Amino acid sequence: MAEYCAQLLWLRGEQDFLGNRYSRRHLLRFDGGLEIPASSSPHVVPLPMSDPTAVDPEEAFVASLASCHLLWFLSIAARHGFCVDRYADSPLGVMAKNGDGKLAITVVTLRPEVAFSGERQPGPEELTQMHQQAHAECFIANSVKSEVRCEPILATSAD
Repeated sequence: MAEYCAQLLWLRGEQDFLGNRYSRRHLLRFDGGLEIPASSSPHVVPLPMSDPTAVDPEEAFVASLASCHLLWFLSIAARHGFCVDRYADSPLGVMAKNGDGKLAITVVTLRPEVAFSGERQPGPEELTQMHQQAHAECFIANSVKSEVRCEPILATSAD
């Protein structure tokens, strides 16, 4: 078993929180030290409360699925003796109402374009099979229906 963590930080500052006129911009911090500006999507919360230059949760979700697939695909291709020179993807996530009538990312479409070099080249069936295996092995794709828990902690003062 492994555990993964991130830190999020949002500060109100002088913003009109109770009037619902506050920025949704916040900071995502990862264990390697990387910090990424994040925000709600402008499709969900209008400008200027959202920051279109920051990563939103929906984009991060789509990117994590595509990244996991890429990493599995590279591993599988190497095991099969295929030399990958380039892997590019422009994944697309669609937000719509799900079966319960709630907004959700209902479908994510990966569009990987892979270039190989060397004498050994996969045919269309082998390429499809490797992508199917990568999808089956992807931890994130296997987690989409995972339980999400919330264990709130009440702060005694502004930190």
